[in-house]
Amino acid sequence: MNIVVCVKQVPDTESPRKLKSDDNTLDRAAADGVINELDEYAIEEALALKEAHGGEVTVLTIGPDKATESIRKALAMGADKAIHLVDDAFVGSDALQTSYALQQLVTRAGADVVILGSESTDARTGVLPAMLSERLGWPQLTLANKVEIAGTAVTIQRQTDTGFDKVEASLPAVISVVEKINEPRYPNFKGIMAAKKKPVESLSIADAGLDAALVGGANAYTTVVDHADAPARAKGEIVSDEGDGGVKIADFLASKKFV
Repeated sequence: MNIVVCVKQVPDTESPRKLKSDDNTLDRAAADGVINELDEYAIEEALALKEAHGGEVTVLTIGPDKATESIRKALAMGADKAIHLVDDAFVGSDALQTSYALQQLVTRAGADVVILGSESTDARTGVLPAMLSERLGWPQLTLANKVEIAGTAVTIQRQTDTGFDKVEASLPAVISVVEKINEPRYPNFKGIMAAKKKPVESLSIADAGLDAALVGGANAYTTVVDHADAPARAKGEIVSDEGDGGVKIADFLASKKFV
């Protein structure tokens, strides 16, 4: 089974994040880059499927040279190889353009199943798995908290607000996962050393056979036209309880239309 797991390097949520003033895109150099948290669960699930059914796991990412750090971590966790689309002409691409590029790269990799995190911490659109599924013409099984594969049949438990739904499809398929699906493993020393020897295929837009007119900020379907820094947090109000604290709190909540 050829399993492709899509991985995105995002700014660490513990670091200050900001948009660049010249083009309103995320300033990735201003914060430490890490694997998107939900993508680590996707990597773990891909490795578990490989251990259960055989095959190989290919890490697929789009990003700057710095994203190599995240690729190496995924390889150290146990993935077999990686494909890295790195090209400045891709900067500013939106989700539609990204899904186009991923579709081309997934096809190039000859995947039987694609696994993604359900969303990224920098954009939080949550639309990419569905877009990729549509472009590939494959069934989508999203928000999975459990995945089972038997032959060409794949079954997931789809996380809902009240429990889960059972969803079935046939391979090839696109699966997105939530954080309740597993516990990602930590790379050990042996894995870190082995990752240095695993193949990473670096591709430009031309190498990948992408149409340059369909990617990049100048061709994006959606853009950020303006932004402003969030206002500083205002000083809190201290309520002195002189026997009427409950009334004061109720009046405050009513003034904010919370009650």
